[in-house]
Amino acid sequence: MPPRPVDVPALVTAARAGSPRAVARLISLVEDAHPALREVMAALAPHTGKAHVIGLTGSPGVGKSTSTSALVAAFRARGKRVGILAVDPSSPFSGGALLGDRVRMQEHALDPEVYIRSMASRGHLGGLAWTTPQAIRVLDAAGCEVVLVETVGVGQSEVEIAGLADTTIVLLAPGMGDGIQAAKAGILEIGDVFVVNKADRDGADATVRDLRHMISLGDRTEPGLWRPPVCKTVASRGEGLDEVMEAIDKHEAWLDATGTRHTRRLRRASDEIEAIALAALRARMGDLRAGHGIAEHAAAVVAGTTDPYAAADDVVAHLA
Repeated sequence: MPPRPVDVPALVTAARAGSPRAVARLISLVEDAHPALREVMAALAPHTGKAHVIGLTGSPGVGKSTSTSALVAAFRARGKRVGILAVDPSSPFSGGALLGDRVRMQEHALDPEVYIRSMASRGHLGGLAWTTPQAIRVLDAAGCEVVLVETVGVGQSEVEIAGLADTTIVLLAPGMGDGIQAAKAGILEIGDVFVVNKADRDGADATVRDLRHMISLGDRTEPGLWRPPVCKTVASRGEGLDEVMEAIDKHEAWLDATGTRHTRRLRRASDEIEAIALAALRARMGDLRAGHGIAEHAAAVVAGTTDPYAAADDVVAHLA
């Protein structure tokens, strides 16, 4: 069945006015790669670039959803409109998000100034759905002053969140070997704020000490470089959130003072353009494969009448 027609101007106007239904519809268009998506993005473009994007990442079980909920409460206490993208693992049956995070954020579900959306990672190894940048753009244009992006927690691939967020918060917990794991996974390089959650457990002070020591070994000693703070929280009780909020505020001020925010957003836009271009090329490659263009080149390579590089050059020339 052909996709239903969409009144893009009316939808964008409604989303800008704060309609949750319109925002949900726009993000659904993003996830479905709807034919109207180009028109949607063109209409949203003038209204983007204002939201502070905060990424939360960390191993499973460290309390990302609980910490996200606590941060939402803190930002709402400041009167901020908040958007949340909880990137869940995909269900092996439906392909959709498992919605575990939304269960933990029920206290915000009825707040009209909070928008919560679960997105399926759909097998994407970086812990983020490939459509996440466009979904952030929708929430930004809809007036969300803060957008929190929580990843699925897949270990070493999670460094991808750093390319997406203005501020990256790395959550760890004592007793899970997270300090060593962070160093092994390269997370120390991408974290702007480190939070040791469940700090009422034994070993929390040792985890904080280990983290601070490992951060001090990094190349962040030059004047003007950001030195990531390490905070302790018990998110389930709201303890330590003031320190985390202060660290976020200081990092945001540093981003603006040094021009780093603009640099990060340029890189983010470049990555987004590249991802869209590659998706378009893959689609055209699929058309070539269906039309036997690649199959003919493959047969020539097997027969020895050409080589893979020459065949690839022909394919690229055809696509161009």
